[in-house]
Amino acid sequence: MVRRVSIMDIAERAGVSHTTVSRALRGHTRISAVVRGRIIELADQMGYVPNAIAQSLQQQQSCTIGVVISDIADPFWGEVVKGIDDVCTSNGQSVLLHAAAHDEKLQITAIRRLQQRRVDGIIVVDSQLGPSEIRQLEASGSPMVFINSQRTFESSSLRSVTIDNYAGGAIAADHLVALGHQKVAYFGSPKRPGSNLKRSLGFIDTLVAHGVQRSRIVQDECATDIADIDGGYTMAQALNEPGVTAVFCYNDAIALGALAGFRANGVAVPHKISVVGFDDLAMARYSWPPLTTIAQPKELLGQTAMHNLATLIGGASVADAVLVPSLLIRDSSTPLLKGLRS
Repeated sequence: MVRRVSIMDIAERAGVSHTTVSRALRGHTRISAVVRGRIIELADQMGYVPNAIAQSLQQQQSCTIGVVISDIADPFWGEVVKGIDDVCTSNGQSVLLHAAAHDEKLQITAIRRLQQRRVDGIIVVDSQLGPSEIRQLEASGSPMVFINSQRTFESSSLRSVTIDNYAGGAIAADHLVALGHQKVAYFGSPKRPGSNLKRSLGFIDTLVAHGVQRSRIVQDECATDIADIDGGYTMAQALNEPGVTAVFCYNDAIALGALAGFRANGVAVPHKISVVGFDDLAMARYSWPPLTTIAQPKELLGQTAMHNLATLIGGASVADAVLVPSLLIRDSSTPLLKGLRS
């Protein structure tokens, strides 16, 4: 094994004490600019890498942020984490990622492990944690921000950043009603009970407010043990409600599966049935047809959470944040043809 270059090695080569080298590398003003420059240049030439653990012990900060993510394979969260990482990079911090599935116990275990690593703060994505777990985390004293938590909680110290899911469902309903659709379906996801409920309520409440009969709104949910895209495919294949001319899906993954399921059944999208997703994944614009969707500001979710966490780490207070989604109209939704009205 190749031995790492140490401060003692640099001091010996430079002919100074190790204290002088240490101060020079930290930019201490007691060391002249000429000596600092010579030592820094020598350290670079020798391939010196600072010991981050030792630095964190000196500074009482690890310069590391922990992120607990529910599904590491979900492309949506990749864009959210990018937003977190962008802010961390500009702040000179690193991100330590833990996957915890859609499981309360795994999420708590991941948070505890990050706390043991002495990270400066933690962002919990798509949390399933309830009031009792939240109280435990409050008692731990760790600065913490939740993104799109699946359960409502009140806390004096833990903060949240979320999308307005009810508004997103309402936007989808407004769009489909404006296109003339009067018998519609909602394809949901029981793995995300909080956001699923709010999106479906926003959708159904708004349809009813527009005069759509509740009996003409069909609801289905994919199985919890399969991927969203497979669930969308299965629900589209199983849809057996005459007269349904539009489907609003919990997310884009379900919508993309639905596009494939309708295609396999010979149901043309959007001429026979319109499909609307939620999220605006990168792949949604390249599907066939390109997917109309309710767009979440994914990177902004991550950036906002990280900015708020940095404020908490600094000892100041910050308010919860709610971001508003927007409609992106593509080719998967179209005005209802007169011949399809029922």
